[in-house]
Amino acid sequence: MALSGKKIVILFPCIGRRVSLLRLFRQACRRLGREAVIIGTDTTENSAALQCCDRKYIVRPVHHRGYGREVTEIIRKEKVDLLVPTVDLDLPIWARRRGKLAQMGCTALISSPRVVRICQDKRKTFTFLKEHGFETPDTTIAAPALKRKRHHFPYFLKPWDGHASRGSMIVRNLEELKFYTKRIPNCLVQEFIDGQEHTVDVLVDFDGAVRCVVPRLRIETRGGEVNKGKTVKHEGMIEQSKRLIESLGAGPGVITIQCFLTKSKTTDRGPAGTEQIIFIEINPRFGGGIPLSIKAGANFPLWILRLSLGQKPRIRRTGWRDDLTMLRYDEAVWFEK
Repeated sequence: MALSGKKIVILFPCIGRRVSLLRLFRQACRRLGREAVIIGTDTTENSAALQCCDRKYIVRPVHHRGYGREVTEIIRKEKVDLLVPTVDLDLPIWARRRGKLAQMGCTALISSPRVVRICQDKRKTFTFLKEHGFETPDTTIAAPALKRKRHHFPYFLKPWDGHASRGSMIVRNLEELKFYTKRIPNCLVQEFIDGQEHTVDVLVDFDGAVRCVVPRLRIETRGGEVNKGKTVKHEGMIEQSKRLIESLGAGPGVITIQCFLTKSKTTDRGPAGTEQIIFIEINPRFGGGIPLSIKAGANFPLWILRLSLGQKPRIRRTGWRDDLTMLRYDEAVWFEK
């Protein structure tokens, strides 16, 4: 991809509440002396970020069979340069279409279909992590878990195809396990990890190289998205996250990893008290807390645009501020029909 001209047309599908990310891309375009044309799509006009776009489109829901064609036609019509996915729901659609979009002159910040399948099916995520030597919670589907003669409660339950923490919960006894595994669709039963949860933002360039890694402590979350967080320059987390993404072959764009930093209590993961990094999820898209990493100096939108322009930005993998805290709050957007 090589952008040309004074305008950069950027599309955010399913834009929802991503006002901060939209503004950060607009600021990055301004720094490059380019005019940003921001286009957003959503299923309803009652979307805060949609009101901040230069052009907005109301489209079918992601699960409608015509969604991909409809948004692809918008890309063709608007001559979109860059597609920035913002949620998990339509990642498979753009992964399958990234070759077609490239022929239209549009680069999608999306991984291959294989990578998206591994990330979105938590059964495959577990298998990938185990096969590549990464620590991850013991995970199984509901039926084998219910047949166990011995249990180590609590367990963490979640759908293997879920997102945004929907359907996730902790169960503390056999009665709860029997009850909720019948009510959570596609339920996985996972070893409960007691530790500090982190998100790690990883920038992968258009050649597949990992360029920057930023771990963030999740101090407080709301609806599966970080509400309060802090950058943490933890070398072990940085190195393991880099190796994970290289093993997976994800990118281009920003990939977010969920993991726990904890202390081993048994010899299963080393001597008691050994620090452990336990990976639980991989999301091949920008995470909701990405403004914290960008504010800390990892300017992912600017670097992505520079790379898209054929430039060679100087990116240091750990060249960002440690211990920067973000406290998010609600902000209103007004519009009249």
